[in-house]
This record gives sequence, structure tokens and C-alpha cells, in this order.
Amino acid sequence: MKKLTKIEAILWSVALPGFGQLLVGQYFKGAIFVFLEFLVNIKSRFNSAIMYSFLWEIDKATEVTDYQWLMFYPCLYMFAMWDSYRHAMPEGERLAFFPFVFAAYFLTVGLMYSPKMEIFNIKFGPVFLPMFFFLPLGLLVGYLIRMFVLKFSSLR
Repeated sequence: MKKLTKIEAILWSVALPGFGQLLVGQYFKGAIFVFLEFLVNIKSRFNSAIMYSFLWEIDKATEVTDYQWLMFYPCLYMFAMWDSYRHAMPEGERLAFFPFVFAAYFLTVGLMYSPKMEIFNIKFGPVFLPMFFFLPLGLLVGYLIRMFVLKFSSLR
């Protein structure tokens, strides 16, 4: 079984959930992640939302998005990234899942607010609002909680 570096695992999983698993020979799990990514992506019409967002047609991106399906995407995406990452991380690394978990939580909340939330009177929509504002916040909160728990617990 091939050993990935942590950055390889993350970047291949960013490219498509399941790729990190496929690269280390976890074919069944990788295929499940790829299938679920395609299913949620198609059902939520996320590619159309991405296209309209990059064309800065945010209202169209919001209109085409099926939020009931898209709200599965952050947890699926972040779990696939975490799963790939954990196979590449050193044995002694503890509680590394916190940033991934909180990123998934915050991305999901960002999706819920994206149809209505404006920042400086600008709508960012279902792609850019979660990605630019809620993802970094979730990663930061998860990292800080991880640091706090490691500092004040016996899990070191």
C-alpha cells in the first residue's frame, strides 16, 4: 500500500473526494466517496451553482441550487479529506480531526445562510460565502479547540 504525504492526501481529496483513498489502495471506500460526491453534486446542481458563481451571477447560483442535497456536501467532503489525511498523518498525532469536523459544521451553516446573507452589501452565494468566510472560521475554531483540549487533557 502506497504511503501518501499529508499534503498529497489533502490535495487529492480536494480535487475529488475518494481520490486519496484510491491512491492508497482503498478501492471500495474510494469508489463509495466518488459515487457519493457525484450523487450529491448532481442532485444539488452544484456544478451549475459553481459556474454561475464564477460568472458572478449569484442570484442564478442560488436559484439553481437544491440546498436539501447540497447540505450533505460539506460533511461528505470534509470526512473524505479527513479519512485520507488520517492515513498519512504520523502515528502520534492526536485529535487532528477537530479542524475537519468544525469546518464541516461551519460550511453547512454557511450554506444555510448563503441565500440571504450579505457582507458589505455583497451576496456571495452558495459557493463563495461558505468557502471564503465559513471554512476558514471552522478550521480556526477546530484548531483552537484541538489546541485547548491537548493542552488541558491527558490525551497528549
